[in-house]
Amino acid sequence: MDSHELIARIKQHPDYSRVGMILCHNGVVRGSSRDGRKVTGLEVEVDRERLEAILAKYRGREGIVEILVEIVTGKVLAVGDDIMWLVVAGDVRENVIATLGAALDEIKTTVTRKREYFDDPHVS
Repeated sequence: MDSHELIARIKQHPDYSRVGMILCHNGVVRGSSRDGRKVTGLEVEVDRERLEAILAKYRGREGIVEILVEIVTGKVLAVGDDIMWLVVAGDVRENVIATLGAALDEIKTTVTRKREYFDDPHVS
């Protein structure tokens, strides 16, 4: 998984001449949970059908040329590992920034489920 690969794919888009901004989000495994517990690993599940529906919806937004996402699944990730790359390309920053934020929020709340592993093996 690499942001450069996703950006290279966007640059091949037939409507790339409309792009004035490419914005990337890189989610990584934090060393602590939101409640402060020490995290040793993370596993992510993805509802691929729901993800495709969300990407289609946001590709239809005004000014958006392309939106691509890669999410690592099928293995336990270590602290510092990449979890997700989300790349949005569009005409102007207002459209691109708003779309990245909205798409990211929707993906995180309706598409992905995560399981954190903690320093204390009795806590999950």
